Amino acid sequence: MKGYRKYFGKKIVWFLITFLIAVLLNFILPRLMPGDPVAVITAKSAKGISDTSAVKQIYETYAKQFGIDKPMYVQFFTYIKNAFTGDFGLSFSQYPREVSNIISNAIWWTIGLQLPAIVVGWLLGNILGALAAYIRKGFDKVLMPVSLFVSSLPAFGLAVILLVVFAIKLNIAPISGGYGYDMIPNFSWNFIKSVVSHYQLPFWSIVAINIGGQAIGMRSMSIYELNADYVKYSRFLGIKDSKIVGYVFRNAMLPQVTGLALSLGTMVGGALVAEIIFSYPGLGTTMLQAITMSDYPLLSATTLIITLMVLFATFAIDIIYGFIDPRVKAAQFD
Repeated sequence: MKGYRKYFGKKIVWFLITFLIAVLLNFILPRLMPGDPVAVITAKSAKGISDTSAVKQIYETYAKQFGIDKPMYVQFFTYIKNAFTGDFGLSFSQYPREVSNIISNAIWWTIGLQLPAIVVGWLLGNILGALAAYIRKGFDKVLMPVSLFVSSLPAFGLAVILLVVFAIKLNIAPISGGYGYDMIPNFSWNFIKSVVSHYQLPFWSIVAINIGGQAIGMRSMSIYELNADYVKYSRFLGIKDSKIVGYVFRNAMLPQVTGLALSLGTMVGGALVAEIIFSYPGLGTTMLQAITMSDYPLLSATTLIITLMVLFATFAIDIIYGFIDPRVKAAQFD
């Protein structure tokens, strides 16, 4: 138990240090962006007003409302205090909407798209990679070139290909959006059918990209493990091949599990390409809008979510490794 406490203690300390640095950068970097978003809101509100003092008063009112009239360190502690309660302030680009309201509406679209696509792509890729390593022959000769080709395609490239082929040429899928533009979100059958039809292209573009990389990684690790000394020795002792293969693929899966955890952790940021190409109403598109509009309350909130997801995913996989990887277990007691 002492070895485990030492191992987990180090992980927790590094997690907290990384988290504090990430939060600090998450606050500072968006505020270094050029432009004055408050001036843009003021210009819209003061349209037609020629009185300079009145315009200045409007600007000061907005600056006070957003809290940017205070020193940077005061803004930082206010940001930390509010973040713990889920209050990220008002959005500059979608004023007077609250940032938390924008994110709560967008994040479920992203999770609903990314989570199933990543898991399906991971499962299919690892199954195909394991079969290619174990069966070899014609299966491997077909799978590897296809996997290499698909994994080498940039995410936006594959998305555009699917868009052109299935939406424009064959006209069997919608071009953009999360549902029909003439519809209001509700629980009717027509709305659900529209959501499912708009879901297909972005979903399969993410799945296809994940399959290629996972298949290549699993094939390489499986071949390495199949040629390891413990496999040769086990076969020499007469242990059944089915039992050996179980250990082989368990060991080969360890790096793949890490990849899955990191993919899940970064799925909000990874949604950006698919959402932009297909105009999908998720958090990736929201983050892009925040960048282009210098909306740093919204940008800080989205990047903070990504940071937390990556940190928790990395921390979780480190903890899981401590229990399932014999090499980590051995190192704990050195």
